[in-house]
Amino acid sequence: MTDPSRARRACRPEWLAPAGLIALSLVPMAAGASRLTQLSTGGTVTAENARFFDSPVPVIAHIVGSTVFLLLGALQFAPSLRRRRWHRYSGRVIAPAGLVSAASGLWMAVAYDLPANSGPGLLAIRVVLASVMAGGIAYAVACIRRGDVRTHSAWMTRAYAIGLGAGTQVLTILPWVFLVGEPGQAAYTMLMAAGWAINLVVAEIVIRRRARSSTGPVRVANGSAGAAAARLS
Repeated sequence: MTDPSRARRACRPEWLAPAGLIALSLVPMAAGASRLTQLSTGGTVTAENARFFDSPVPVIAHIVGSTVFLLLGALQFAPSLRRRRWHRYSGRVIAPAGLVSAASGLWMAVAYDLPANSGPGLLAIRVVLASVMAGGIAYAVACIRRGDVRTHSAWMTRAYAIGLGAGTQVLTILPWVFLVGEPGQAAYTMLMAAGWAINLVVAEIVIRRRARSSTGPVRVANGSAGAAAARLS
């Protein structure tokens, strides 16, 4: 007879990564929910949020797309879910949500007036990363359609790392605010870039660990792609 406590201990490591990713997403998701509330209830218009009231569709699309992408995407890191059809079916929601998040983020970066603490350097970073995120998701979808699970997994992981940037940026910016004060334009750009850089470094570590755990090229028929993805967990 299986010991329930032992079973719980065995399951715990599997859910550490998804739980951590969701926890990291909570602050930006809460900020997004607050923004949606302001827009829907006619909150006070200030110099900082006027651009959202003037053109609300991109920011609404970004909040909704990012929330779906981050929440469902975090669950893709649970091996038990990756072994089920849920992985494939949820992926059909995650990929479009990620594309909406990236496209709306790109639109806001180039079409909205720059906030006071943002400059051309941060604008360039946002444009590049949003483009890489969108392109990575599109490439990942193309790879899984031809059965290349390893490349699909790698590029979806990189796209998720970019999408999760707002969560890590809370951790890079808050200590600066507490210790130094509000960051200027150059410091803000550096701290924002650090959040994305940390995520991408961690993503590459995860990708390389998966590659070492498997031998030879991982290619499967389209109908078996979802099942084979479990072997990369």
